[in-house]
Amino acid sequence: MNLPMHPVRVIAVTGGKGGIGKTNVSVNLSMALSKLGRRVVLLDADLGLANVDVLLGIETDKNLSDVLTGNCNLMDIMADGPMGIKIVPASSGVRSMASLGVHEHAAVIKAFSEIDNQLDVLVIDTAAGISDSVTSFVHAAQEVLVVVCDEPTSIADAYALIKVLNRDHGVFKFNILANMVRSPKEAQQLFNKLSQVADRFLDVALKFAGSIPYDDMLRQSVKKRQPVLSAYPRSASSQAINNLAREVDSWPLPTSPKGHMEFFIERLIQTEAEHV
Repeated sequence: MNLPMHPVRVIAVTGGKGGIGKTNVSVNLSMALSKLGRRVVLLDADLGLANVDVLLGIETDKNLSDVLTGNCNLMDIMADGPMGIKIVPASSGVRSMASLGVHEHAAVIKAFSEIDNQLDVLVIDTAAGISDSVTSFVHAAQEVLVVVCDEPTSIADAYALIKVLNRDHGVFKFNILANMVRSPKEAQQLFNKLSQVADRFLDVALKFAGSIPYDDMLRQSVKKRQPVLSAYPRSASSQAINNLAREVDSWPLPTSPKGHMEFFIERLIQTEAEHV
């Protein structure tokens, strides 16, 4: 007998360009949410340059494409991550969703709906930029966390991403995370810059989700191939990530059917099909 579905918080962590610490945010946020007692699955959706397994020093021999071909189920490919999180490795199979047939669509939906009652939060680490893959995952998610740094290209690319998602995909609400900032004041000023331009030219709602400071301990943790939350739990960046997790955990849970995993996958497939 199947248990009734329950809402799953689906968060797409994205950014307009590479090198802004997006994957670090995804990994450490997942861990911090797990510390709060949430069952967390981290989906590496950077299909061209998968970084989650590299950052964590995890080796995997199967990914989502193996699920699509029927070689295994979703539970078989999930890797154990730190602090109890589960990781779904990047897969070229996701990119080819637009070419899947009806039966394959059903297989993908079934694969994720089977774990519906085994997780509370799905964190999606998207690729950088505004590729079809990025817009598909972000459009399918309920919450969007845009990582941005206080430098001109990062701000410009973040605005471009928000513009495309809003005008072409109907995404209205964005949570902004200021990363690698020197002070809370700098973080607020960074948000204000982005917000002022967005308010002037777009019909969007930007919310300040918090900030993560520039921290040498985080850089050291990357060199050690360990998340900063476990390598340096008392560091400034770890404290900021824990604060971010509490903020994310306070966001209202979806109460409509779109809060279920089935809806997420159906919407992902539908968005991919629109690009054909």
